Amino acid sequence: MERAEKTELVSSLQAALGGAGSIVVAQNSGLSVAAFTDLRVQVKKAGGQVKVAKNRLAKLALKQTEVADIADLFKGPTVIAYAEDPVVAPKIAAAFAEKNQKFVVLGGAMGATALDAAGVKTLATMPSLDELRAKLAGLLVQPAAQIARIVKEPGAGIARVLSAHAEKSEAA
Repeated sequence: MERAEKTELVSSLQAALGGAGSIVVAQNSGLSVAAFTDLRVQVKKAGGQVKVAKNRLAKLALKQTEVADIADLFKGPTVIAYAEDPVVAPKIAAAFAEKNQKFVVLGGAMGATALDAAGVKTLATMPSLDELRAKLAGLLVQPAAQIARIVKEPGAGIARVLSAHAEKSEAA
């Protein structure tokens, strides 16, 4: 790889990692190509990216970002997974690590906060932004449905009483 290519790779990696909501760094020693491709597909479907870069170049890319604290995680064969949604990359990486023993989560970052492996697993258990939005929408709709039911109920009660009274007078 020529110097210009390395510079371009560092700048593109720096831009990608700087705008990521979360970053996961993992070791992938001995992982098959099929398994790694599966990981890439899962992360891409969720809106993220998986990159493999030389550790020295990844450390250079991290130097001028707010996540420079995670540079010490880059030892040995490493993979970087990142996404704009802070929960996507940790969730997929943690689930993939449970299925594949050769994929080990080392740590990561969320915003400017560096995370260890336990922090990444904790972040993986949180709901994603889409799930939180759905829950919030459900909470907003629920009171309106209850109000509509309460407003409708007195009229329905009166209608039942009148109906019962009418049936009683018809029967008599």
